[in-house]
Amino acid sequence: MKTVFSRPASLKDVATHFCPGCQHGLIHRLVADAMDHFGVQQQTIGVASVGCSVFLYEYFDIDVVEAPHGRAPAVATGVKRARPESCVFTYQGDGDLAAIGTSEIIHAANRGENFTALFVNNTTYGMTGGQMAPTTLPGQRSLTSPEGRDVALDGYPMRMAEVIAALDGTAYSVRVAVNSPKNILAAGKAIKKAFEYQLENKGFAFVEVLSSCPTNWGMDALAANERVETEMIPYFNLGTFKERS
Repeated sequence: MKTVFSRPASLKDVATHFCPGCQHGLIHRLVADAMDHFGVQQQTIGVASVGCSVFLYEYFDIDVVEAPHGRAPAVATGVKRARPESCVFTYQGDGDLAAIGTSEIIHAANRGENFTALFVNNTTYGMTGGQMAPTTLPGQRSLTSPEGRDVALDGYPMRMAEVIAALDGTAYSVRVAVNSPKNILAAGKAIKKAFEYQLENKGFAFVEVLSSCPTNWGMDALAANERVETEMIPYFNLGTFKERS
């Protein structure tokens, strides 16, 4: 019988520890599919940030470097410059990339560093209990905004894909989601393209992935997935914001 679906070779055969409804595991599969597609598992080096995203070394069957909080782009820069033949990617959450790591990601993109940055946006600090993040939506309640985010006091959510796209060094910037079969397929294509840009030495590639966090949102998995569709996507529009030919 012909095999039509199987675990990517770039993923370890282990049970997940993520919360029910968390979409990190789904995103991991799409990243592993991209590595398998290009046959780069043995030459790939992942850079793990701080947060729920840090656990990629538990799931990917590749070499991984763990970076201090927010510093994954700086570490990836060093790895790629020292080993330019390697395929290098960062995997970061919104608390890591869009808060303490803002300077790192901005300057890596502006320099046009030839690696791939994967940004998981679930509008909250997931690992530390659900505090307000730079991407928390207006009016969204969190551990540190119990009455809802007040933009007059806290500012507006950061649209990172658009910010990164505005930099001259960026070659590719896109926002996708993984809340439906259609969006999952589009996300997989975007991640593959981001790896392709690196492998063709086209420069810095950035993929923002809208994701759910049922535990910290105080919802079940179905309601959290629906929230991505009804609240997150209308604010964080999906699409390609820069694609250098």
